[in-house]
Amino acid sequence: MAAAGSMAGGGARPYVTDTIQKYRYTLIHAGWLCVIAALALSTISVYTIDVGLRPDAAEGGLAPRASSQLVFIAIGIFSGAAAVLPHYRLIGFLAWPAMALSVGLLVFLLLPGVPDSIVRPVNGARAWIQLGFFNLQPSELTKIAFVLVVAQYLRFRRTHRTFMGLLPIAGIAFVPLALILKQPDMGTALLFIPTLFALLVAAGARIRHLVIIVLVAALAAPAVYPVLKPYQKARIKAVISQIRGEREGAHGINYQSLTAQSLAGSGQLTGSSDAHTRALARFNPLPERHNDMIFSIVVARFGFLGGLGVLALYMLWISGALLAAAACKDPFGRLLCVGLMAFIGTQVVVNVGMNVGLLPIIGITLPFLSHGGSSMITVWIMTGLIVNVAIRKPVPPFRESFEYGDDE
Repeated sequence: MAAAGSMAGGGARPYVTDTIQKYRYTLIHAGWLCVIAALALSTISVYTIDVGLRPDAAEGGLAPRASSQLVFIAIGIFSGAAAVLPHYRLIGFLAWPAMALSVGLLVFLLLPGVPDSIVRPVNGARAWIQLGFFNLQPSELTKIAFVLVVAQYLRFRRTHRTFMGLLPIAGIAFVPLALILKQPDMGTALLFIPTLFALLVAAGARIRHLVIIVLVAALAAPAVYPVLKPYQKARIKAVISQIRGEREGAHGINYQSLTAQSLAGSGQLTGSSDAHTRALARFNPLPERHNDMIFSIVVARFGFLGGLGVLALYMLWISGALLAAAACKDPFGRLLCVGLMAFIGTQVVVNVGMNVGLLPIIGITLPFLSHGGSSMITVWIMTGLIVNVAIRKPVPPFRESFEYGDDE
């Protein structure tokens, strides 16, 4: 009997081992880090929006925008799950059609004959298509299309390792950048630049070429200042005055930034109570506290440590994307993870910098936290694409990849 039991146990162990190996990349992968972080941040989002917009918690229910955020999260999770199903290489074949659709929508926003009932300017920007219960922001979806196109273009080419070979890639970036700047939405447009650089570095572009481009851009920056719009110049001056410790514009251009810093500072180390934070948000009305400036409400409620906790969740998401990229042997999958990670990482850095007064307020949302359907759906699709890459068993690419020596 003992021998039979031993044989049964011995037979079970290989079966369990084989099963684990079979589903290893489906069940155990870095993409779960992104999913866990996304779920945690989305949950914090609903609560923080409610705290910022509903003064009295005893009223019951959720603030209307918090309720709509729940709907956006549900749609986002569904969209992210759908992005996991087809192999990411198949999605890569849709890169150029996706970019064409995105560019078409960006052009549609700028057509002079489109009525305000369809494209209504918000804060002077024609960036949203009114769809009744939902406002579509094409520039958000363009982020994904941009990464897909650049990753598809770079996957097997070596031309980007020459200075002139960078020109076609610059041309790919120029079209969506120009259209987004025309809205105007400088904040979103600027996110594309560090993302492009991250993709080029990951694809093996020569660092010296990229450094030259950065230096030339830095030297040319003063020439760009005169062509900026008055409000953009005012934002830059406002940040400089804050860094100097001046209170100029406390009731004008600097009001939003200083109020955000004041709310964040009220949280101190461990945060304020729910009721106290709601009262602070009510008597210190902060524009866009449910959107671009939501991080200040997070810190007011959960304190400095809570703010660090939220940043740790973003680091968890970024770590999952980087681990998925490192494990992927296919250049397209690796570049896809790097590009999506760069968008999220840059957006977090810029938004937090806006909230603490280190950067001008340029209309950048905080991924997973800020209210908005297009933003929430986009970041969840990004999460789904990371998982898509992570669950695929590593196999060598079917052609030579960009992994080669520093040939001259």
